Amino acid sequence: MVPPTASWALPDEVIPPHGGNRSAAARRLGCRPEQLLDASASLVPFGPPAGLRRQLRRAAAGLALRDYPDRDYTELRQALARVHGLDPAWVLPGNGAAELFTWAARDAAALGPSLLAVPGFADYGRALACWQGAWLPQPLPLEWGAAFPQPYPDPGAAATPARVLWLTNPHNPTGQLWSRASLEPLLDRFDLVIVDEAFLPLVPQGELQSLVSLLPHHPGLVVIRSLTKLFAIAGLRLGYALAQPERLARWSAWRDPWPVNGLAAAVAPALLADPLWHRRVQRWVAEEGAWLSGRLAALPGLRPCPSAVNFLLVRATAAPEADPGAEPREGLEPLRLALEQRHRILLRDCRSFPGLGPAWLRIGLQDRRGHCRLLAALHRELGESRGRVKVP
Repeated sequence: MVPPTASWALPDEVIPPHGGNRSAAARRLGCRPEQLLDASASLVPFGPPAGLRRQLRRAAAGLALRDYPDRDYTELRQALARVHGLDPAWVLPGNGAAELFTWAARDAAALGPSLLAVPGFADYGRALACWQGAWLPQPLPLEWGAAFPQPYPDPGAAATPARVLWLTNPHNPTGQLWSRASLEPLLDRFDLVIVDEAFLPLVPQGELQSLVSLLPHHPGLVVIRSLTKLFAIAGLRLGYALAQPERLARWSAWRDPWPVNGLAAAVAPALLADPLWHRRVQRWVAEEGAWLSGRLAALPGLRPCPSAVNFLLVRATAAPEADPGAEPREGLEPLRLALEQRHRILLRDCRSFPGLGPAWLRIGLQDRRGHCRLLAALHRELGESRGRVKVP
């Protein structure tokens, strides 16, 4: 069993547990934040939607700044409920998905050990540590095919002592989309199943694999979503949980009042009502993901893994004369640092994901211009370090 204080960092350094801190990177590199291409966070690069600034100005001109937010978030809950065909009592808005993980973890810790996929998103462990919640690792295979959705690996004996299962669909950091058919049987094997569907709206036809429609039939099911990724509004901090009303009422009583700020609550309903944005984002994921993956695969020393969503997990490959199963000792950390320091390009350091190490990087998809900038930098760095590289 892994203690709640388990560290993700190497002993002699501190590894950020999340990407996307452009301001801190700019201070460290001595440049302006807008000079950085940030592919360390998986946000839509052409967002937020054009109308958001207009909606923010309108909200700021009204009562959204002066007054306290509606403590029940009635309008926001109604808008979110309409999206999923649920009663508003089944919806709880939050200050990003991270806040809601904290309350889910309080329920989880009270039940017993949690089962967490490894590699996986470190914030689940952070949330469990708030309540001294123990967890067990479920190692995931680090090889998978390109056809999605895929069956979720059966936890098997690893799940025996666990009472709670945490799932991420699509999975972070691998990008695998799990099939609903493979997840549904797990709902009867655990007292509580917490499903993070933060990236699912970005996946073409991804909603077909959602577990939201199963909520009325499974009291122990919780689905947590984020609007951050889809709309590129990380600064507004907006997520929501879907679960049985009794559970959400308990969470609401535990937390601070007004966790969602008035501006975020005011503009979200209009964002949710725009179906064209969803289609644009999903088309970008399909087109740019395949385009970038093909070009990364042509570079020496890099192997992009199949992904259904807006990021690619990339693995270092050994030189042809080396053991095919071996990973380079230094991995991709020198390359990541070179891109950051010489080209002002930020990639996700995967050492913060339990189960991964320096041989891995995660790249958030950009627009075509950003991808061309990234590829030009990679060609230069890989060409200088490994011999002349032919540009595809």
